[in-house]
Amino acid sequence: MEYVKLGAAGVKVSKLCLGMMSYGTAGWPHHPWVLGEKDAQPFLKGALDAGINFFDTADFYSVGVSEEILGNFVKANMKRSGAVIATKVCLTMGDGPNDKGLSRKHIMEAIDASLKRLKTDYVDLLYIHRLDHDTPMEEMAEALNDVVRSGRALYLGASSMWAWQFAKVREMQRANGWARFAVMQNFYNLCYREEEREMIPYCKSEGVALVPWSPMARGFLAGNKPKDGTGATSRGQTDKIAQGYFGTRQDFAILARVEKLSEKLGVKPAQVALAWVLAKGVTSPIIGATKPHHLSDAVAALDIKLTDAQIASLEAPYAPRPVQGHS
Repeated sequence: MEYVKLGAAGVKVSKLCLGMMSYGTAGWPHHPWVLGEKDAQPFLKGALDAGINFFDTADFYSVGVSEEILGNFVKANMKRSGAVIATKVCLTMGDGPNDKGLSRKHIMEAIDASLKRLKTDYVDLLYIHRLDHDTPMEEMAEALNDVVRSGRALYLGASSMWAWQFAKVREMQRANGWARFAVMQNFYNLCYREEEREMIPYCKSEGVALVPWSPMARGFLAGNKPKDGTGATSRGQTDKIAQGYFGTRQDFAILARVEKLSEKLGVKPAQVALAWVLAKGVTSPIIGATKPHHLSDAVAALDIKLTDAQIASLEAPYAPRPVQGHS
């Protein structure tokens, strides 16, 4: 496993990040394919054996159960210093009016609850899980700074938003001497490349780490949504978000290029899709694993080095599409 700096930050993370959304409460209504703790263990152990030290969870995933599973695993199998743990705050955690968002109240209550579930005194990285448009940016940014200064989080990250919004908050943080967002977790894959216009160039110029979510287009580029509608995976059948994102004629044209190249190289389409993302200068894409081959396939993708001609061929069918992933 290769380890790289998290952007301009000093901490080093594995070139792949294990996403924890797939582990939590089995049958969680938001994502029915989620695995319970017992079934999740082989994947967490497999990631550790592969050298992955970077784990991405969120308080929202199975309403905290994902954090509990990760906390239990790290405590039983690793030194805390050996793990780089990322979690998130913002999305709905209860029925009350303050059980969501990025108010100072919710941020402070949420980080303490996350630490308890994760069985740790600090998280390495705290993301905002989208922007909260009901809370002033200043209130959010100052509260996040106080979380860092208290030692409960070491670094800050943000997720999908407009580049101007990200730049505005970071300049506000700079001007006030507050801890700045060091990481951007954005939506980026062969089927969705709108981030190449502004967000990715901005992050690269600023030394902000890029930790993209859904590098395989929520499984579409792995073949979870066949064109004829037959043989779809459980996630392909039930992931309402992915169903709204992917499945256009353009998407299937891109998938055809991926499949053609994968056949030529003797690898799987998912590996080609991940190899493309890795070739684009990102820090550590987030991978999901719910089947035995998912993890090994992702690790093997690290060894696939696409040529400029292959990259150009994969990208050729792409045309501008509506911005997605901000909510």
